[in-house]
Amino acid sequence: MPKIVVLDDNMVNMIAAGEVIERPASVVKELVENSIDAGAGRVAVNIEDGGRKLISVVDDGMGMDAEDLARAFEPHATSKIATSADLLGISTMGFRGEALASIAAVGTVDVVTRAADSIEASCLSIDCGKAEPVSPCSGDYGTTIEVRDLFYKVPARRKFLRTANTEMTHIIERFTRIALAHCDLDMKLTHNGRQLYHLVRGGAIRDRIAQLTGPAIADDLIELETEEKSIKIAALLGRPTQTRANNKLQYVFLNGRFIRDKFISHALREAYRGLIEPNKFPIVFLFLEMPPDRFDVNVHPTKIEVRFDNANLVHSAVLAALREKLLSINFEVSARMPIATVSLHGEQQTGKEGQARRQRIAEAMADFFKHHKPAAGPQQHLGFSSPTALKSAQKTAPSKTQQAITQQQDFVTKPKKLLQIHNSYIVTEADEGFVIIDQHALHERIIYEDLCRKLAEGNLQSQQLLMPETFDVTGAQAEAINSNARLFEKIGVRLEPFGPGTMAIQAFPSMLAKVNRLEFIRDLLDVLTDTGAGLDAERVLHEALDMAACKAAIKAGQALTPEEMAQLIADKDTIERAGRCPHGRPTTIKFTLDELQKQFKRT
Repeated sequence: MPKIVVLDDNMVNMIAAGEVIERPASVVKELVENSIDAGAGRVAVNIEDGGRKLISVVDDGMGMDAEDLARAFEPHATSKIATSADLLGISTMGFRGEALASIAAVGTVDVVTRAADSIEASCLSIDCGKAEPVSPCSGDYGTTIEVRDLFYKVPARRKFLRTANTEMTHIIERFTRIALAHCDLDMKLTHNGRQLYHLVRGGAIRDRIAQLTGPAIADDLIELETEEKSIKIAALLGRPTQTRANNKLQYVFLNGRFIRDKFISHALREAYRGLIEPNKFPIVFLFLEMPPDRFDVNVHPTKIEVRFDNANLVHSAVLAALREKLLSINFEVSARMPIATVSLHGEQQTGKEGQARRQRIAEAMADFFKHHKPAAGPQQHLGFSSPTALKSAQKTAPSKTQQAITQQQDFVTKPKKLLQIHNSYIVTEADEGFVIIDQHALHERIIYEDLCRKLAEGNLQSQQLLMPETFDVTGAQAEAINSNARLFEKIGVRLEPFGPGTMAIQAFPSMLAKVNRLEFIRDLLDVLTDTGAGLDAERVLHEALDMAACKAAIKAGQALTPEEMAQLIADKDTIERAGRCPHGRPTTIKFTLDELQKQFKRT
């Protein structure tokens, strides 16, 4: 076995660089954060070849004198903490004293710095850990650091760098994270001589979001500012229509520091539960402020992770604030019609042919809205207990519910222009155009809200089966049934053993009388035995309600009478969050007359 030796400082720094300096973007992050800690008001970042050739950061901060400059690149040299007690109240971006030494160990570094009270600047050059003596030079106030040829003496690391465009994408992301948290900082980013961003200090956070992510995102964000459990929360929240396939547009900041935290990520998902599809991610810009002694940033060298002294408190505060804001807004979808007209066969229509087709469509729609009058008759319900739901709601909000009942009665008894398309969608006239309704999605939301109201009053009413239905269970399923006994009780399902490896459905909720009982139980057991789901008790309950509502709702392809369509639309006004189904899909899309007139060239 080789002898144990003590590594020299340069080798220690090169190893530390493997943790701190992953790629050129890591250098940009560390240097810009140092500029912020130095009190800079302006920071200019200049990149060449995706950072492999040059990374330059220029700031107008307090600068350093010659003595401090000589120490700055030594291992664990820092001006931000002095004793272990300081670790309990970190308020600066950096503090560990690893970044500069790590950067200097894997590239060539040139520094020019001048303190505000100095008559001359100081400069220092380092080549992969080998430093020249500090010498006087000319320079402006602040600090300029240039890092060249990153990893040029560490070929094993350099070969893992990607193309210039890929590395630049990572740099822009780090730049964005810092810029969003520091609107008081004037920031520039240049690549190969072309300026990508110039963010002027002092603007609103929405303006900075628009510059960094685009006005289409920024203009439609919902603002939130509150304080929950001594945690200041400010956020700009994307609407449910602005979801993404990943979480790259979720930015969480804690006291100005970009962080990733599993508790907060879970709170964001839960806040949007039922408003977006489960496999989508909302756009969120979240800014938290809390005393620095209530969390620990000394968890990871990159400082992107933190440890809260009470993570559950943070989770509940964020969830409560966001959920309350989102549920207070009616998210209805308004359609935007494309400029080009596409025929029923898919080809784009132009010239006289397209004009003639557009005219025929316009005349047909005009005729429909003018003459289509379904017969009014007695209410025919669609297999869900909306009258029961109305009575239940009337107990808690008599005046509002009575108004909804009156509107419902008026809607059903008065002739309305309704049309069912492909036995799946309902078209109805609106004040400023027309509305298309997904009959399954809307009915699903109605049933879901009715189930929630019933659960708020107690367990769902259960109906004893004359003939129990039996089914086989695995060991894991039997354990899931036992451990979730309270869940089954709440939703009105009673299961009992019926021999080895067999269970029997003895009772089932009355509201789900038309649901296939065995199919529902099997699907619910699949959710309960999914070890990767990691669902808490509340989430499991809502998964069960989602499933019940979906299975009980009318289906796409099911023909409805005019009275049934009218009843469905009338019930829409009696529930909350009617714009989306429990899974987050839209139930209703509005088309305005203005859009129609533009499409048919009438404006």
